[in-house]
Amino acid sequence: ESVQLSADARSIQISVDLTPITILGDIDRLGQVFWNLLTNAIKFTPTGGRVEIRSISSPTDLQISVSDTGQGIEAELLPHIFDRFRQGDSSSSKKTQGLGLGLSIVRHIIELHGGTIRAQSAGAGQGTTIIVQLPLDAAESNLVPVVPPQLPPQQEEIDLTGLRILVVDDEADILDLIQYILENAGASVTIANSTQQAITTLIDSSGGYDALLADLGMPDEDGFALIRQVRALAAEAGGQIPAAAVTAYVSERERKLSLAAGFGMHLPKPIDPDRLIQMVSILTGRSSAGSDAN
Repeated sequence: ESVQLSADARSIQISVDLTPITILGDIDRLGQVFWNLLTNAIKFTPTGGRVEIRSISSPTDLQISVSDTGQGIEAELLPHIFDRFRQGDSSSSKKTQGLGLGLSIVRHIIELHGGTIRAQSAGAGQGTTIIVQLPLDAAESNLVPVVPPQLPPQQEEIDLTGLRILVVDDEADILDLIQYILENAGASVTIANSTQQAITTLIDSSGGYDALLADLGMPDEDGFALIRQVRALAAEAGGQIPAAAVTAYVSERERKLSLAAGFGMHLPKPIDPDRLIQMVSILTGRSSAGSDAN
């Protein structure tokens, strides 16, 4: 559901064949795994293509595959796509979009659950299949530590009418999704796809913005560079704007780094609409509940 908007925008069909089954695992981290795999599949599939997600279970294992009809992976790269140091520039200020750091994080999470992950592709232009295998008898000691969310449960619908929000992300699909969610809640949203565009937009704004939401991993200048530049501005130019990192960089270390750099809150991807709206409400003072968010 979280990637459906991105798929619809490019007429990509998502086919789902999943058998309900219960496993022992960290729901947030496994959600991050499959959001990442589906996002990659959609990103690298041309308009009008197809993405399939399937599950097969045995008495001991659950196997979930995510397949696409996209650009495929060349044979020499295939053995290394989960290796953080063999995927080109994996920093938060990567120069180009690609498989990047995400798949190394995916592998790490799956392995901490006692599982395995592998990729199959017939080559360039032949699509890709990522296969995740998870044990059905995983020991609790193998699980990823859970960082408890610090946003309180949402009790009622939140109205963001009148708020002006600046959203910065290099992924057009993510910008569209955040804009859709916040505008449905009543906010006015301006989007920027780079640090420099965001700074220019902030300075040139006559009425100012009530909040800034920014990704951390962006080309050329990342979200850390963005918030440092923002905090160096005069107050009248937006230097004191409430800001939150909305990012796939979700470790406790990265959360602390984002807060130390100048963000007031930190929300992990995949984006949960209710938590996003609630975070903006807290960030802008519409709600007094909560503190820095994870």
